[in-house]
Amino acid sequence: MAATVLDDVRRVYRGAWWALVLRGLLSVAVGIFVFVRPLDSIAAFALVIAWWALFSGTVEIVHGIEMRAVMSHWWVMLLGGLVSVAFGIASLVYYPVLSLTFAVVWVAWWLLITGVLGIYVGMRQRQLGLPWGWTIAFAVLGVAAGLFAVLAPPVTLAAIMGLIAGFAIISGLALLVAAFTIRSALHV
Repeated sequence: MAATVLDDVRRVYRGAWWALVLRGLLSVAVGIFVFVRPLDSIAAFALVIAWWALFSGTVEIVHGIEMRAVMSHWWVMLLGGLVSVAFGIASLVYYPVLSLTFAVVWVAWWLLITGVLGIYVGMRQRQLGLPWGWTIAFAVLGVAAGLFAVLAPPVTLAAIMGLIAGFAIISGLALLVAAFTIRSALHV
C-alpha cells in the first residue's frame, strides 16, 4: 500500500516538476522587470489594482444575488460588489492616480493601525509581566512608517514595488530550488 502511494507521488512530481520551474522563472523575471523598469511596473501595478477590483466586485455581485434566497443580508454582498466595481471603473478612468493613491493609503493605514494595536498589545504584555520591549519597538516603528507613508507617497510606492520585486525574486528562486530538488529526488 505505502509503495503504491509513493509511486503515485513520484509519478505526479515526475510529470509536474517543470511547472515549478516555469513558475520560478516567471517569478524571477517579474522581479527583475520591476527593478529594471520601475515606471512600467508601477503602471502595470495600477492596472492590476483596477482590474482586480472589477473582477472581484463582479464576482461579489453575482454571489450576493445567488445568496438572496438563503441569506437575509445578501444585499451587503451586492453593495460591496457594486462599490468594488465602481472603484475599478473609476481607477481605469483616473488611471493611474486613483489605484496608486489607494495602494499608498492602504499601506499607510495598515502600518498605522497595526502599529497602534501593537502598542496596545505591548502595554498589556507589560501589565501581565510578559516581555514587551520588542513588541513596543516594532509597533512604534510601524506607526512611524505609517506616518512616513502618508507624508512621502512616492517613497511608499517605491517601497511597495521593491517589496513586490524582492518577494518575486526570492520566491522564484525557492521554486527553482524546489523543482530541481524534487527532480533529483525522483532519480534516486
